[in-house]
Order: sequence, then C-alpha cells, then structure tokens
Amino acid sequence: MFEALSYSFLQHYWWAIVSLLGALLVFLLFVQGGQTLIFSIGKTELERTMLINTLGRKWEFTFTTLVTFGGAFFASFPLFYSTSFGGAYWVWILILFAFIVQAVSYEYRTKPNNFLGQRTYEYFLYFNGAIGTILLGAAVSTFFTGSAFTIDKMNLTNIGSNPAISYWVGPAHGLEAALVIQNLALGLAVFFLSRVLGLLYFFNTIDKDVIVERSRKSLLINSALFLVFFLFWLIRLLFLDGFAVNPETNVVFLEPYKYLHNFLQMPIVLIILLLGVVGVLYGIAMPLLKKDGTKSIWFAGTGTVLTVFALLLNAGYNNTAFYPSYPWDKAVIDNTEAINAFMQSSLTIENSSSSQFTLIVMSYVSLLVPFVLAYVFYAWRAINNKKITEDEMEGSSHVY
Repeated sequence: MFEALSYSFLQHYWWAIVSLLGALLVFLLFVQGGQTLIFSIGKTELERTMLINTLGRKWEFTFTTLVTFGGAFFASFPLFYSTSFGGAYWVWILILFAFIVQAVSYEYRTKPNNFLGQRTYEYFLYFNGAIGTILLGAAVSTFFTGSAFTIDKMNLTNIGSNPAISYWVGPAHGLEAALVIQNLALGLAVFFLSRVLGLLYFFNTIDKDVIVERSRKSLLINSALFLVFFLFWLIRLLFLDGFAVNPETNVVFLEPYKYLHNFLQMPIVLIILLLGVVGVLYGIAMPLLKKDGTKSIWFAGTGTVLTVFALLLNAGYNNTAFYPSYPWDKAVIDNTEAINAFMQSSLTIENSSSSQFTLIVMSYVSLLVPFVLAYVFYAWRAINNKKITEDEMEGSSHVY
C-alpha cells in the first residue's frame, strides 16, 4: 500500500504525524501547568495533596508523549534530531532534567523517611512546570525564527577530523533562543496555556468547592496573560519574513509575510487554526460564564491540539524550511553574504528526512496509532471514573 506512494507524499505524511504528536504534547502539558498552581490553589497540605494526586494520574501520559514525539522525529527526520538535540543540548538537557525531577517527585514525595521533605519535591514539580513549558515553547518558536547552525554532509568524508554533519554556532547551545523576544513570547504563551488547561482539568477531576472557586478566579488572570503573549506571537509571526524554499533549486530565501501566505495558500490549515482558536476560547469561557466547567477541558484541549497542529503544518508545508538556520549574533546579522550562507543550511522536510524505505516501514507501524489512542482513551476514562475527594486522600494507601 505505502510502496505505491511517492517519496514526497511520505515526507509530508510523516511531518503531519510529527506535528500531531507535538500538538498532543502541548495539550498534555496541562500536568506541568497544574503543578505551577499547587501553592496558589492549594492552601493546605490536604488540598495540595488532592491537586498533586489528580495530576499524578496523568503525568506519565505527558512524559510518554514527549519521548514518542522525539522518537518519531528521530526516525522520520534524523538530520533535525541530530542538529537540534546535538547542538542545542543545553536547552534539551534542562528540559530532560525538569522531567526527571518530576518523575522523582511523584515517586518520593510521600515516601517514609523522606529526608528532603514534601515541600522540596513540590518545588521540583513547580520547576518542571515552569522550565519545561517555557523552554519547549521557545524551542518550537525556533521553527519560525531560526537557529544558528551550519550543515555540511561532506564532513562525513573527513576521516582525520570530527565527522559531524552539523555544527552549532555560539557558546549558549540553544539557550540564546530564549532571549529572542519572539521565542520568549511563545514560551510564556505555552506556560500560561498549560496553567489554563491545568485549571480546567481541576474542574473536571476535583470534588471540592473551595478549589473550584479558586481555580475559577485564577482562570481569568492566566487566560488573559495567555492571550496577550499568544496574540503578540501570532500577529508578529504573520508579518515576519519567512524562510521559503525554491522547489526547483532548493535555495532558501527570505519571503515577506511567508507564514501569512502559507495560511492563505493552504486554506484547510487556516480553517484548522481558526477552529482550534475558537475551541480554546470556548473552553475558557465555559467555567467563566456558567457554574459548571466540567467539560471545558475537552473543548480547550481539542482546540489546543488543532491550533498547534495547524501552526506546525504551516512551518513545514508549502515549500517552507521548518528548521531555518539564521544567526542572531549582532556581529553577523548585518552581513548579507554570511546570513545567506547560514540560510542554505536550513532544514526542510525534503532534505532532512529518512530514506523512502524507512518511511514506508514506519508508515505501516503508524497504522497502529488509532489502536494506541483508543487504549489511551480507555485508560484515561478508567482512571478518571470519579472525582478526587478529601476522603479518598485520607483513606487511600497510594498517595503521591
């Protein structure tokens, strides 16, 4: 079946799958967002325990999706994986460390003879929620703003030297991305979005009026901050010069309003984006306009997935470099020749993908994805068949 498909179709197919996994990951960051709220929403130890345990039922979903997202990128677009994870390693090390301390915190927070104390592990959870979301958002924004790296596949023939294909320019190794205002804006937008989704998840899973009321008050503030940063990022993106690729010569060049043109030239992607934004806004409005916000997480969550999915499709489709190389160093930025040299190292879904055979084999494996999603849905419903109560926390033998 997949053997009859063209190489180009397979490349676009796998970019769509990777984009969908990335979109699901952003939705599941509600766990991280909720962790940053345990001190403001939970005023007593019992209330914090209720919040941590409702999030603890889902933290593995986020971690597993992050690993799956990275694995899919590695298998389908290995040159991106080696360039980003091998060059911007300080960013990815910090993200990995944040998720490691999260796992340790859920495991040991209430263990007997815990010499660090519960509060230390609660701070670890906050660290994971803040650092993990901001850095992931900033990293995704580099799909549009670029990173400083060079690629030369001929380096593999240099036996006497380090045969690395890609080289990262600059000592910060990815951390400089967080200092770019466009990237920081998306990082903060993801941070506040994760908090919004975390609050909506509390409506869905916790049976305690005081927590619900505090969550409703916090929702308005975090939603406003999310919209400020996201709209700033999105509007500015539509007016930025984008990294276009000449399909005949494969030359990368700056095209004014490239990402706006992508949405206009791919109306289906634009419709997905608009549906996603409406879904997020409707999910936020539900608990603010009426008392019951139990189902709001599903509207906002679906909207989040659609919005991020559309943005990632915009970054890779329609002859666009999804991981552009662009020097943000002020010493280089005024040198047109140097900038052009960097841009020709930019990654596209055509020049960074695996072989056609690999994509065909992986495509057969991808047919199992619906069954995996069905199992996740079943497990989710089984775990959340009833809301968390105070009595459950006081009487349960397994408490995070």
